[in-house]
Amino acid sequence: MRTSNAQSVAFREDANFATMAPSSQTPHLDAFERPFMTVRSTIARLWPYISQHAFAFWGGMLGLLVARLFEATVPFLLKEGIDLLADRKPGMTQAALTDEIAPIALIIAACVSAQIIVTIVSRILIRRTGVLVAADLRHRLYDHLQKQGPIFFATYPVGDLMARAINDITRVRELIAGTSRTTMVLLFTATVGLSFMAVLSWQLTLAVVLPAPLITYFAHLYAQRIFVKSQRTQEGFADLSTFVQQNLNGIRTVQAMAQETREIARFAETNQQFADDNIALIKDSSAIGAIMPILAAISTMIIIGYGSHLYKTGEITLGTFTAFFSYLALLLWPIREAGSIVTQWQRGVSGTARVYEIFDQIPEIRDQPSPLHPELTGRVDIEDLWYRFPNKDKYALQALTFSIPAGQTLAIIGRVGSGKSTLLRLLVRMLEPQRGRILLDQAPIHEYPLNYLRENVCLVLQDPFLFADSLSDNIAYDDPGRSPEEILQSAQAAALSSTIDAFPDGIETILGERGVTLSGGQKQRTALARGIIRMSPLLILDDCFSAVDTETEEHILSELKVIRQGLTTLIVSNRVATARHADEILVLDEGKQVAFGSHKDLMTQPGLYRDLAQSQQSIRGKS
Repeated sequence: MRTSNAQSVAFREDANFATMAPSSQTPHLDAFERPFMTVRSTIARLWPYISQHAFAFWGGMLGLLVARLFEATVPFLLKEGIDLLADRKPGMTQAALTDEIAPIALIIAACVSAQIIVTIVSRILIRRTGVLVAADLRHRLYDHLQKQGPIFFATYPVGDLMARAINDITRVRELIAGTSRTTMVLLFTATVGLSFMAVLSWQLTLAVVLPAPLITYFAHLYAQRIFVKSQRTQEGFADLSTFVQQNLNGIRTVQAMAQETREIARFAETNQQFADDNIALIKDSSAIGAIMPILAAISTMIIIGYGSHLYKTGEITLGTFTAFFSYLALLLWPIREAGSIVTQWQRGVSGTARVYEIFDQIPEIRDQPSPLHPELTGRVDIEDLWYRFPNKDKYALQALTFSIPAGQTLAIIGRVGSGKSTLLRLLVRMLEPQRGRILLDQAPIHEYPLNYLRENVCLVLQDPFLFADSLSDNIAYDDPGRSPEEILQSAQAAALSSTIDAFPDGIETILGERGVTLSGGQKQRTALARGIIRMSPLLILDDCFSAVDTETEEHILSELKVIRQGLTTLIVSNRVATARHADEILVLDEGKQVAFGSHKDLMTQPGLYRDLAQSQQSIRGKS
């Protein structure tokens, strides 16, 4: 299966590359060396993926070598034919001459035909390898992103990640399927062509390769510049993608605030910068692309000048002199393309670097090596829990300690910023505490596999995300095979029955992007139905009634009490009217636990909870 292949490749690739990571003793590389060190490290990181398709890849490369041998044989045979014509004996008839030349012509035709067939097969094999490697990388990248936490996604915008998954992996595919093939064609053509040339005349061959140091120098000179500018263009594409993605997601806000003109101007600035970066890259690519043919012309002048001298002195034949021009034509094509190849390599290298920048990000939350697999009942124990967000001096939660038996309902209440949502994210290991412990059924939470934990501890967020599917598909998101009866029952518990009846297609109504066809309250209730249908041992509701009126809220709470009898439920709310239905209430203020008990007990104690109850009662009385 592709999945297992990609995972095994990822493991071997990480292990292999870890052994070659540079240490603090690595010598400094100047600009002349750095591009090719980058190319070597790129090949090392991609090799485990390529090796999964080694038969096709090496078969294609071998085919390219065989094609070059057929190609190089043609000028050699051409030399034999010309020498036959030049050395035609007096009195030889045309028929006799034709009999001698015809076999050579037939062999040339066979070589050309074989070269075409082998080249086609080789290209298919190598391009197929590039496509499959790109698919494996894209699969691993998506899998890797699924394991990342909130800090990662706060660092890398969605548009940037999309650019890496699409544009940069496309560069990797082109590197394997196109650039590596072209490079090997260049090397094989040079090696085979020069070998045949050396057989014909080693003196002229030595003279022809005199421009090689100049070609190497200019390739080095432009490689680093092209790499840096290619990196900028790919980062610019990511910036452009991020801008468009964020702007379109917030299009209603932009239009509501009449900021279209301002956003168009901002886009024009980002777009212009992207265009400028591409133009800078084009200038360097064009420069090296123009320099290489000039250097190649030097070899032509050498053959004309020095080759003519050797012919006049009788050291080479007319056929050899002519064959050298044919071999030179073979060599000039890769030399002319050398500038383009340098550009393609550096773009592929920069794309690979951007993909592996993501791969090198270790997930914030990881499974333990030997996780437990007990059946959860829903008991929760918090022991001296502390949490502080990165780059913050103040703790979001401090010294929390409380317990909830299985089957009870806990309400968590407090002012905005008191740490309620932070606590919920700790309970599903979206965050990790700095101190203290979270126990589920008296086992540390980190000993449960993440998948098992999140299947049995269901978190419903205040700001739900709905997919552009039907209402039914959104409710049964965790298991598309759920029966219509289950879906309708959970929808009824979430007070969605009237909404479903109002839709022309009922529960099969398509919601649109991010549930655009629903109101805020309907979105919350759809997400709530998605949580209810799972019947998990522990259901956590993060202020899921903020966009719901009190009458509907009362209906939902009553349904929850019946449906989830014997199961544990945690409800975050800012409303005392919601919290009073719970068995126990946890009151937080500035990250600290200021009260814990039932509604009746807390109302008899002076403090934040009673103050909130009285102020909210006063507001309802005035309304």
